[in-house]
Amino acid sequence: MIKFIAKRLGSGLVVLFVVSALTFTLLYTSSGSIARNILGDQATPEQVALKEQELGLDQPLVTRYFAWLGDALSGNLGTSWFTSEPVANSLATRIPVTMTMVFAAMILIAICAALIGVAAAVKRGWVDRVVQVGAIVGDSIPGYVIGVFLVTLLAIQLGFFPATSTISPEVGPEAWVYSMTLPVIALLINGVTGGAQQIRSAVIKQLERDYVRTLRSRGIGEREILFKHVLRSAAPAGLTVLSLQLIGMLGGVVIIEQIFALPGMGPLAVTATGQTDLPVVMGVVMYTVVVVIVVNLLVDVLNGWLNPKVRVS
Repeated sequence: MIKFIAKRLGSGLVVLFVVSALTFTLLYTSSGSIARNILGDQATPEQVALKEQELGLDQPLVTRYFAWLGDALSGNLGTSWFTSEPVANSLATRIPVTMTMVFAAMILIAICAALIGVAAAVKRGWVDRVVQVGAIVGDSIPGYVIGVFLVTLLAIQLGFFPATSTISPEVGPEAWVYSMTLPVIALLINGVTGGAQQIRSAVIKQLERDYVRTLRSRGIGEREILFKHVLRSAAPAGLTVLSLQLIGMLGGVVIIEQIFALPGMGPLAVTATGQTDLPVVMGVVMYTVVVVIVVNLLVDVLNGWLNPKVRVS
């Protein structure tokens, strides 16, 4: 198992290096005159040249990348060109907001999708039809539409929740949960419907396997077959679906945070991209890549623990 984890960790580091190199190259070669973008059209050529020297843009691209990489390995992701705030500090204040919301939504998605998917696979009939219709409806409605609907109905018209929020966990768990309810629900609905459909299919597939018929012929009860054998075999498919849901959610959360005015990674990414604040954009991209790598690593480890064949492959 240790060898398996080491191989997956090594693959993740290679992916991180390749993505960082490609992202750095694309950002710093496709942004036109960065110094002029920062100084404005009224800047003289001398001022632009001085700014490029100040930012190190007069150095070769390879030199700049390895300088950035060396700083990044020591925890220094550079400084914002517009606010002069260290990028690491900007990320540190915003990542908790985003990740808390995302992981809260993922935990609820995992619980609800598993319960609904298993119920649909076992009960079939009208329960199964309702889940399938719900999956189609849920997948067809974008998360931002759900977010706007929730704000309009539950916040503005009924006043049950705040329409926008900058509440942090320091103000107390009750107020914080209260402010995060609508954003989490907006992320939750698409994930539950899609996840339940995938888990339903995985459980049905396992229920139709020969080993289940063999267990039934030996007189083993349906509950024991389901919880001891079927769910264990269907878990890898469910974990893969949930990991894909989480990765997709990292993109959708940008819009949700904008709708609810949450001080997370979404507004930071949008502002930095609009300003061509490349150090901040690089920091946001690296944060996203690291989260994706960690999630995939955890899913691989769980799959390897549940199914030893995965470790061999």
